[in-house]
Amino acid sequence: MTKLRRKVYMIAGYNTISMGTGRKEFNPKKERPGLEEYIKEAGQGVLKMIGGAKNVDEAVIGNFIASRFNRQGNLAGFIPYIDEGLRYIPCTRVEGACGSGALALAAGIKSVLAETADVVLVIGVEVQNTVKAIYGADILAAAGWAKERKNGHAYFFPGKFSDRAKAYQAKFDAVKTRKAMARWYRNAIENARLCPTAQEFHNTTEDLDAVGMTPPNPKGFVDSLNVFDCSKVSDGASAIAIVSEEGLKKTGIPKSEAVEIIGFGMAEDDITRTPADLTILATTRTAVKKAFESAGITKDQLGTVECHDCFTIAGILATEAIGFAEHGKGPDYVLAGKTARDGEVPFNTTGGLVGWGHPTGATGVHQAVTILEQLTGKAEANQIKIKPERPYGLSINMGGDDKTLVSIVYKKAE
Repeated sequence: MTKLRRKVYMIAGYNTISMGTGRKEFNPKKERPGLEEYIKEAGQGVLKMIGGAKNVDEAVIGNFIASRFNRQGNLAGFIPYIDEGLRYIPCTRVEGACGSGALALAAGIKSVLAETADVVLVIGVEVQNTVKAIYGADILAAAGWAKERKNGHAYFFPGKFSDRAKAYQAKFDAVKTRKAMARWYRNAIENARLCPTAQEFHNTTEDLDAVGMTPPNPKGFVDSLNVFDCSKVSDGASAIAIVSEEGLKKTGIPKSEAVEIIGFGMAEDDITRTPADLTILATTRTAVKKAFESAGITKDQLGTVECHDCFTIAGILATEAIGFAEHGKGPDYVLAGKTARDGEVPFNTTGGLVGWGHPTGATGVHQAVTILEQLTGKAEANQIKIKPERPYGLSINMGGDDKTLVSIVYKKAE
């Protein structure tokens, strides 16, 4: 990836509540907000901050599979539903499984770079609590290869990452890996408790390590993961504006409330191909390497990371893919507290996919909103200290089993 040809910024992030099991408001037997309500709430949240719909040139919406969960396609058509002032602007819907949100961000970044827009409204959304979990698992299996589905586990993607955890435990220290997965869960919940929109915000469990150490139950779930190792089944939306320098002036938002996109990396792998080594996130590693090269930074300059912890083992593997830990040493890095909110590089400060939630099409946008808030000092109770020698943020959004990757490097605008 090359250096960006012009300055690109992100401003005005907004998250709905990540709704699902764990939230006090959630009741599967009662009617809940639909797809359009989440899109409108997130979109209007951004419009209020940027001076209204009149300032928006284009819009992009990321969503994985509303056609199955909600029987709804053509999601770009919901952009004008947000506000009458958005009628007739160019709108695009993008899809890349659980990486759809960051693909939407990348599309917005490219529009600003191409000078077709100065202000792009980007929304990510997914509403998944419309079916029972076992049926939802089958729908989400579309992120993998359909021909492999018939031979896969009933819980397809938990099965995939259970296989990764099993392979990692067989190759390295199984006990230490299990403890690190439990620590990852603990850190996620501790962070989510500080974020009012997080799905685990209401979690009051005292001994989180003990919960995280719950033995897997192969008869009821999968071989090497327990249910606490998994990201949430969530309904929600996140939105943000991507702007040029002219767009900043147009919206009236000062640079002190913006982050600059320093670089980004994208990578795709063959969906039909089984990973050569289940203990390595090779496509994640490639996307991060491209992002670092585009930004001209190293891992040692990162002050915070939002990684795609669809399962706790994915978080551990991400520490290695970024380069913070050698292969096989990810558990040591996590157990040493280096990914905790007071650690060397705080990961997933609002809880990540395990703690905040995982409305699949929204996740990549939520990651960007979290980093925007952290780098601009707007994270309130969730705020961490950004050290001068580590001024950058990194997000990694994954679609499928390490297939569709987008990694973005951010810095507070100057």
